[in-house]
Amino acid sequence: MSLIYVPLFLGGSHRGASMGPAAMRVAELPERIKALGFCVAEEIDIDVPHSVCWWDKDSQSKCVPEIHQVSAAVADAVESAMEAGNLPITIGGDHSLAIGSIAGAASHYKKHDQTFGLIWFDAHGDINTPDTSASGNVHGMPLAVSLGRGDEKLVNLKGFSPKIPAKRSVLIGIRDVDPPERDMINQTGITPFTMKEIDHLGLGRVTDLALGSVGADVAGIHVSFDIDVIDPDVAPGVSTASRGGLSYRESHLALELLAESDLVRSIDIVELNPAFDVRNKTAELAVELILSALGKRIL
Repeated sequence: MSLIYVPLFLGGSHRGASMGPAAMRVAELPERIKALGFCVAEEIDIDVPHSVCWWDKDSQSKCVPEIHQVSAAVADAVESAMEAGNLPITIGGDHSLAIGSIAGAASHYKKHDQTFGLIWFDAHGDINTPDTSASGNVHGMPLAVSLGRGDEKLVNLKGFSPKIPAKRSVLIGIRDVDPPERDMINQTGITPFTMKEIDHLGLGRVTDLALGSVGADVAGIHVSFDIDVIDPDVAPGVSTASRGGLSYRESHLALELLAESDLVRSIDIVELNPAFDVRNKTAELAVELILSALGKRIL
């Protein structure tokens, strides 16, 4: 197991996201993983610039040079962990860190001539591009970047693009989607499951369908879990809360089912913002969710 702490806040408008990794440590993430029977081989702290964003006249997105710098470091850490046979857990920080984590995973699979699937839990689409984003915040763009659309510096990380084919990508839990994102989802051909489908089918069935959608021939799955997919009554400590999300048990169920597939090879847990949390409640939940993704069972 490799724990990669990324206190990244430059992709959004809330600096509190930078405190997410520290809150996870307060909630004893390494100790609880070890208690589950896993070895934590390494804990890596990724350096994040704290200066005012570098100006890049060629980009409509904010902080691209800094985010590229962080993404490159995250990608290297994730790829190295996977090459060593460790499961990397990338802990944020805002969701722009997924640009790096997915790039690192993709580079590993590419090196071994393998395919992988992406299951992305989020209230939002995160599939804007610099041309469609009203804010220019990169944490609303990482899925688009991973699919090969967006700022060239970010898209071409690790020297190839796309990092993941749309047909191997699934979005779960979306309910707050910009009109251009709706168009992008329909154009790219990724598989979306909105809260309407979850309400209608149940999250167990949706998770089974998601696993089927990425394909039976994948060597592994990257799980990118934005905590704001959960209802804010359950998880208040997030930067961009959206009502009507997953329940406590639904969240655990999905990750328990993914663990049972024995295909999870890399994980992101992102958008924890302790500035909006209550007694570290959301950080505690995030730790519990990671344990479920690693296979913790009731019996």
